[in-house]
Amino acid sequence: MTARDAHWIVGPGALGRLIGLRLATRRPPIAVTLIGRRRLPTEQALVTPRGDTLSVSVATATLDSLPAQPPDVVHLTTKAYAAEAAHAALAPHLPAGTPLVLWQNGFGCQPRLSQRHDGPMLCATTTEGAYLEDMASDSRVVHAGQGETLIGALNNTLMDGRPHSITNELANALATTLTAAGLPACVVSDIRQRLWQKLAVNAAINPLVARFRIRNGQLRDRPFRPMVEAIITEVAAILAAQGIAPPAGDGREGWRTLVWRVVEGTADNRASMLQDVLAGRPTEHEAILGPLLAAARAHHLAATRLAELADWLKARELAGSADSC
Repeated sequence: MTARDAHWIVGPGALGRLIGLRLATRRPPIAVTLIGRRRLPTEQALVTPRGDTLSVSVATATLDSLPAQPPDVVHLTTKAYAAEAAHAALAPHLPAGTPLVLWQNGFGCQPRLSQRHDGPMLCATTTEGAYLEDMASDSRVVHAGQGETLIGALNNTLMDGRPHSITNELANALATTLTAAGLPACVVSDIRQRLWQKLAVNAAINPLVARFRIRNGQLRDRPFRPMVEAIITEVAAILAAQGIAPPAGDGREGWRTLVWRVVEGTADNRASMLQDVLAGRPTEHEAILGPLLAAARAHHLAATRLAELADWLKARELAGSADSC
């Protein structure tokens, strides 16, 4: 991977746009195309965590009118529920062997896409915080919290079972590129476990901030802090039964440390699920809460608070995204 590579960002919401604009402002800059269902303005603004505003010019396109020149790397940054449909639309236009990077929350579409994509595939999980501002112009993203990105492969084989020798090389090159662009990244050999760990953090933060329409940092205050603690208790028990350990520490205390560290680091951020609720869009509750609830049922564990949040999010969508408080 070099500065001459062309990167397609498919699904340029807050996270996708953050990745694309950071790559485009790298020195030397990288060729980036933002690809969505509608064409975005080519002039975009990136507000840094320090409050500086960078003006960035990028190419834009739509899924119905893709660039003639194929990409060197595709970043799929759609919502989890839209990832497989977006990949199906893209696949006929991608040369065999095109690297694919999945940035979805939860754990569901990743294993399925790893079986379908004709080329090396990486998964990325990040604690970077971003949200879109000035929705009318659709041209401004705020990098609200600096985090870390972890990159790895679910497996190192192609669709026909042959080993793919370039996956590790690709992961290292991508991590270097992202870090140079201001998004610190590193390669991990256990990305499956890391995706579950990110799912745990998302489950403790996203549904609550979406339900109560608050920023992440407000979870530190009452009445929300006890709610977070109760969810951490449920998540810790479920993941222990699944054999998933926190990245540091042991048991519930390890998960507490991780969740509150992310809350502190993204205190000013509007979580993606909150952004979806405010915009009247579907949320990723199935991708985030679904695997945990399924695991709780399999292990005969109580998950009352997770189930309540899932029920509220489902009811909201069944009511046409109206507020069901």
